[in-house]
Amino acid sequence: MVSQADLDRFYEALVTSARADGAVCAITSDLACVRYHVAHATKDCDVLCATESAELFLNRLAQTVFEGAPCSYRGHLTPPLDARWMRGGWTSHFEWKWDVGFAHLDVFGVAPRASSPWTVDVHGLLAGMHTVAEMKRTDRPKDWPFATALGAKMLEVGDVRGWWHLFDADALRRLIIRVPCPPEIIAHRPLLELLVTNDPRLDVAVFAESMFWQQLDRLRLRIHEAFMRKYRSAVTKAAGVDDPDLWIQHRVRLQFAQDFLPENPLRDYGIDRLIAEAREETLRFVAPGSLDWLPDASRHFVGLA
Repeated sequence: MVSQADLDRFYEALVTSARADGAVCAITSDLACVRYHVAHATKDCDVLCATESAELFLNRLAQTVFEGAPCSYRGHLTPPLDARWMRGGWTSHFEWKWDVGFAHLDVFGVAPRASSPWTVDVHGLLAGMHTVAEMKRTDRPKDWPFATALGAKMLEVGDVRGWWHLFDADALRRLIIRVPCPPEIIAHRPLLELLVTNDPRLDVAVFAESMFWQQLDRLRLRIHEAFMRKYRSAVTKAAGVDDPDLWIQHRVRLQFAQDFLPENPLRDYGIDRLIAEAREETLRFVAPGSLDWLPDASRHFVGLA
């Protein structure tokens, strides 16, 4: 029986080995939250991998066996781990599957919603708390408490960027009593002006901003998913798609990615258009005036080609 500690050690050893091979990579999302002591456990692992390290990382996966199981692409929906698609925000999914269990790994080249390069903010095996917190602004409500917890922890260690990640109005009010919020931080998150002036509209603004990020993430995923139907259909029918050799699986997916998956669907769609549509979707849930304090979301696509 594989324990949680066994899984965590496996993922960390994998990243350590990939780095020894020369790959630039870091653990992010749930396992990073565990290591930052804002979450208790996770069975999966997400990794950020520099796009120029894609081949090195894939080669490490091909050599890695866990519980007697080789690494495989997970299902027929996942894009190939290739720099061209990684730069466009695609995520590749892998697994080790044995009789009584599995280990799942997702690999990102670009950190979703990143406002700065993740490669300049790495702590040991982990992506920095700032990067992890931005990635936690997903369309899933369960992720948001982790963003807030990371923001609070950042403030505890003197990183004032933590103010950008607090999505609980009561937590904001508690923290402002003992931690100053500098003007340059407020400039990037306008609702913080409501906090420092003790404006009662803060609760409405915090809710509106969290809803906006959720809608933006939902639309982002929808754009990617629109291209996956034909790709999945072609991959499913292809010879070698489930070959035990990861490199053969990879070549199959690479062939059909070239046919069906645009390298940068978000840029093709238009970042400004995406943001405008997210604002429109958000208005289904909030009063129009509550969007007045939204941040400039166009800053949060760092890394996209």
